[in-house]
Amino acid sequence: MVLYKLEDFEPNYRDTFEGREIKGLGVYTERTDEKIGSISDVLVDEEGHFRYLVVDLGFWIFGKKVLLPIGRTRIDYNADRAYAVGMTREQAEALPEFDERQTLDYDYEERVRGVYRGSGDYNTRPLEASTPLEASAPIGTNYQPTTTPTPTYNRDNYTYEHEPSLYGLNEGDHQTLRLYEERLVANKRRQKAGEVAIGKRVETETARVAVPVERERVVIERVTPTDAGTTVSSREADFREGEVARMEIHEETPEIRKEAFLREEVRVRKVVDQDTVETQETVRREELDVDASGLPIEER
Repeated sequence: MVLYKLEDFEPNYRDTFEGREIKGLGVYTERTDEKIGSISDVLVDEEGHFRYLVVDLGFWIFGKKVLLPIGRTRIDYNADRAYAVGMTREQAEALPEFDERQTLDYDYEERVRGVYRGSGDYNTRPLEASTPLEASAPIGTNYQPTTTPTPTYNRDNYTYEHEPSLYGLNEGDHQTLRLYEERLVANKRRQKAGEVAIGKRVETETARVAVPVERERVVIERVTPTDAGTTVSSREADFREGEVARMEIHEETPEIRKEAFLREEVRVRKVVDQDTVETQETVRREELDVDASGLPIEER
């Protein structure tokens, strides 16, 4: 778990607090209202969550800086104060000194957590609260389970969420009110819009085709020979009756047959057309109504 100084993590962090400066605020004990020092810096994790206040204990222990878990603090911007919830002078003396040049590893944080958890051997096997009584016990009280052992964690599985009493925001000091609103979430549902059936049908029509044909005919032509009127012999004059010549006559008639030919090819496929459909709906949103009843209220 890597920790960063607030300004190194977010140089414009003051904008988040509307220009207010958290560093330099005086730190006081919550019960006796005794000033013990001031905030010299803030340490945040990789996600920007506040984890520790670096407190200069100049009013208690000169020249010593210690880490105060954010869950043990209460910040009052109206009074420009920060309160160390439940801190005692004995704890301040027992806390390891914070050195900016020192690496903040798991072992160092365990030494810090061990002081806030209470007495006992917590440096290597920290205990998690198993009952409401243990979770709310005063600092310095050491409850040991009487039945089953409490869960343990180590450097490999420890997270700050294991100990909300040290790193969680106290609801009494940092109240959170959630305001909800509705938003339109667009989804798509695929449904059948219909179907297209493709078939074939046979249509008939009368087709005409022109076929040239030939027909033979006999032409009988009578002409006067050039030697008409000349005398011929009886042998040459062949007088007879009956058929004297025969000639065949031919003609062409059309023969029609039908043959199938490929006319065209039909391809059937689907394409997707994209379109944007706008719709509207009434949404609700919660707004905050503050009834101050004449009390000074500051909204941030």
